[in-house]
Amino acid sequence: MTELLQKVRIIDPVSQIDELFDVLIADGYIQEVASHITDISPDTPIRDCRGLVIGPGLVDLYSHSGEPGFEERETLLSLLQSATAGGFTRISILPNTSPAIDNPALVAQLQQKRHGKMKERAKINLAAPASPLPLLHIWGAITLDVAGKQMTELADLASAGVVGFSDGKPLENLALVRRVLEYIQPLGKPVAFWPSDRQLTANGVMREGADALRFGLPPIPASAETTALAAMLELIATIGTPVHIMRVSTSRSVELIASAKAAGLPITASTTWMHLLLDTKAVKSYNTSLHLDPPLGNSSDVAALRAGVRTGVIDAIAIDHTPYSYEEKAQAFAEAPPGAIGLELALPLLWQYLVETEEFTALELWRALSTSPAECLGQKVSAILPHQPAELTLFDPQQTWKVERKSLYTLSQNTPWLGQQLKGHVVQTWC
Repeated sequence: MTELLQKVRIIDPVSQIDELFDVLIADGYIQEVASHITDISPDTPIRDCRGLVIGPGLVDLYSHSGEPGFEERETLLSLLQSATAGGFTRISILPNTSPAIDNPALVAQLQQKRHGKMKERAKINLAAPASPLPLLHIWGAITLDVAGKQMTELADLASAGVVGFSDGKPLENLALVRRVLEYIQPLGKPVAFWPSDRQLTANGVMREGADALRFGLPPIPASAETTALAAMLELIATIGTPVHIMRVSTSRSVELIASAKAAGLPITASTTWMHLLLDTKAVKSYNTSLHLDPPLGNSSDVAALRAGVRTGVIDAIAIDHTPYSYEEKAQAFAEAPPGAIGLELALPLLWQYLVETEEFTALELWRALSTSPAECLGQKVSAILPHQPAELTLFDPQQTWKVERKSLYTLSQNTPWLGQQLKGHVVQTWC
């Protein structure tokens, strides 16, 4: 299949390009990139892309799959379709499914399911192939049943092809963390930890501060994150194993990470997209989709996280897509499970509130959603150049759409933007 995209705005963090070009795509590859392409066959479809943006496919560092175990929340197919609809060409799922992804057999089973869905869709849509599914990467569990007690067979999981190791939960036994860092070092796979002291978190549900007092909700001090992070950084300094720090949510954490990077520690870090957009004032609505873990930060935290992403102290923006059924979220704020969906919403909302306001450049945002998360996974993203694979996202910053059941591929609706009109929509994804 061949298509010519005319006058499309290329945003390429690899080549540091933000310019208008024509792009010719054929048979899954970029054939030509030029100011004006005329040498094409007469039957080549031509798309007028004035006003549209194209960039490398987005890469999600970590999200949750309902399958296996909670298919009423999200199936593997609906998750992958949701990722494609949001412009993601690679998605990495955390292992805290049921059963947990703590053995090679389950890794193989999930990859086979993904390939099976591709073949099934191809047979159904012979004349007009369905949208391609993104690459599926799987985090292998660090501990059996992600219970934080006994290490999995890390080498076996590495051989099975996991993208890296993470429980997706806080791992508070520092002796175990130290042992994990020693065992993982020779395997050459990323390891991701979420620093959070659950004793300090206690029964809290929102960030400590004036808003928590005003809304009458149990607070979580920033030190629940920063004390765990400081201990983690000490272990990394001692052992030297590269580590990815997940779910950074406080201004003090940004300072600690900046100091650690300046000292040469082998770390990368990510925050989630909602922590860049909203602060504790949003919780005034008591919408349970705003109950997150870690919780939304105060305004000073949001400012520090945004600055951290722009400067590269925070390497990447993760989606942390966490689907729940309506019944699970239809509870009091403090009783509802924490998490929200985001794969189809992140790019439009981040573009609208960060790029259109000129707080971020388009290159800064696209880097944090594509090339940087890939680097955190030990992967590379190709530049938008001739003879490179067409792993691309075409985005219309001006297209409006309403967030509702019929407009979403994900099975779950736990988002504070449900029912709202958004500006910005992914037009096409090449995987």
